[in-house]
Amino acid sequence: MNILIVDDHPLYRNGIRNLIQATDDLTVAGEAGSGEEAIELAEQLRPDLVLMDIRLPGMDGIEATRIIKQRFSDIHVLVLSMHKDDQSVFPAIKAGARGYLPKESDGAELLQTIRMVGNGSAVFGPDIALRLASYFEDPPEPEGTLFDELTGREKEVLQRLAAGDSNAQIAAKLGLSVKTVANNVTNILNKLQVADRHEARLLAKTMGEAGLGE
Repeated sequence: MNILIVDDHPLYRNGIRNLIQATDDLTVAGEAGSGEEAIELAEQLRPDLVLMDIRLPGMDGIEATRIIKQRFSDIHVLVLSMHKDDQSVFPAIKAGARGYLPKESDGAELLQTIRMVGNGSAVFGPDIALRLASYFEDPPEPEGTLFDELTGREKEVLQRLAAGDSNAQIAAKLGLSVKTVANNVTNILNKLQVADRHEARLLAKTMGEAGLGE
């Protein structure tokens, strides 16, 4: 099974690589330090599985997962992250991740999860599984309340995003840097629990851009 490791910390990638290389059935196909690089290497290497971190410079792991699954549906994605909040877990799963494991998991659990997800199973750490069960047993508040979590600036960015503006256009209209806009868009997607800007735009329009102002 060929594996692409995606994490912006070289020391952590090195530890995962050494763990994988000690096995007989798993191989490290490549390593990436950003979401953009992950997509590029996924296309070049066509690994069986991508080990994906969420917090990455530039494009985050959730958006990278969505694009990889959209372009290469046969590549499985296992998220390996230190973040276990709902704003990280649910968007990652919605983006197409078949597994979500905390970074503090031990080596044996990680290798077992890699093999299971790589073979098509859906696997989540105990904490994540409990959160998923709780989510479906106790439905979340109506979607409209998600807008309340946005800051004033994020609402401004979402308003422009809903109008179809690109990050560069939003930056020009709001007097921000493109990087700042990209960070705001990432926060918006996470807080609204959607996989991409298209879904955020649809959600904003469905809710009548409630609370976004003019």
